[in-house]
Amino acid sequence: MSIELRHLRYFLAVAETLHFGRAAERLGMSQPPLSQQIRQLETLLGARLFLRANRRVELTDAGRVLQEQAREVLARVETAIDLTQRAQRGETGELRIGLTRATPLSTQIPRAIFAYRQQFPQVQLKLREMNTLQQIDALMAGELDVGLIRKRALPAPLMSRKLFSDPLALVVHDQHPLVRELPADAAVALRLFAHEPFVGFLREVGAGIHDHVIALCRSAGFTPRIVQEAGEASTLISLAASGLGVTVLPASCCHIQVDGARFVALSDRAASSEVHVACRRGAASPLIGHFTRLLQGVSG
Repeated sequence: MSIELRHLRYFLAVAETLHFGRAAERLGMSQPPLSQQIRQLETLLGARLFLRANRRVELTDAGRVLQEQAREVLARVETAIDLTQRAQRGETGELRIGLTRATPLSTQIPRAIFAYRQQFPQVQLKLREMNTLQQIDALMAGELDVGLIRKRALPAPLMSRKLFSDPLALVVHDQHPLVRELPADAAVALRLFAHEPFVGFLREVGAGIHDHVIALCRSAGFTPRIVQEAGEASTLISLAASGLGVTVLPASCCHIQVDGARFVALSDRAASSEVHVACRRGAASPLIGHFTRLLQGVSG
C-alpha cells in the first residue's frame, strides 16, 4: 500500500484542529475510521505523527514536518487540477494564427483578436504573417492552429468557414481620365481598364489576392498586363498614385493613405474576396472553438 492524497487530507484535518472528533466532523466521517487512517499513515511513513495524552493531541516533530510538506503537496495538486480544467475550457495555452498581409486591415480581424485577448488573457497568441498557400501548408504540417485565408479549394484534411466578403476596389491615380470626373461613390467596370498597365502582388506574397485578381480580369475579358509586382499593399498604392499602373486591392486597404491615389468601387459581380477561417478537420480544441466563434460574432 502507498500513501494517497486522502491520507494527507485526513492528516491535515487532525493537525489543524488537534482534535480527532472535530477533524472527523470537518471531513464528514466518524472518528474511528479517521483514527484508523492516521494509524495507517504512520505505519506507511514509519513515523509517529501525533502524541495523544489526557485527551490532548499534539504534533510530533515528524508531524510538524509532514504538516508543512502536505500543505505544499495538496496546494500543488489543486493548482494542477485548476490549470488542467482551465486548459480544457480553452482558457490557457497557446494559439497559433496565420494572417495574410491584407486581412488585418479589415476591421473585423483586429476586433476579434482584441475581444479574444480580453476574454482569455492567459492564452498566448502567436500571429504569423503568411500568404494563403503558406498557411495551407502550415495547417497541414501542424504548424498553425487557425488560418485567416482568402477563399480557395483546400486539401481534404482542412476545412474553412466564411467570415465576411471583402469588396475589391480599383486603385488609380486620382487624375486618371476614366475616374477624375466620377463622384466619390461611383463604381466602374474593370473591363474599361483592360488596356491599362497593372501593378500587383507578388504571388509568393499575396497568393490569394493575386490569383483572384487574375481570375477577375479574365472574367472581364482580358489578361492583365502586369508591369510591376510588389510585396506590400502600401507599395502598390504608391505605384498606382505615381501613375505607373492600376491595381486591384481589398477595399479595406483604403486605410492606407497615399497622396494621389484613389480607390474606386468595382461594379463587377465577382469583385469581392471572401475571407475564411481555416483549420484541420476534427480540430476540437476549445482554443480554436472560442477564437472562431469570436471571429464569426464580429463578422456576422
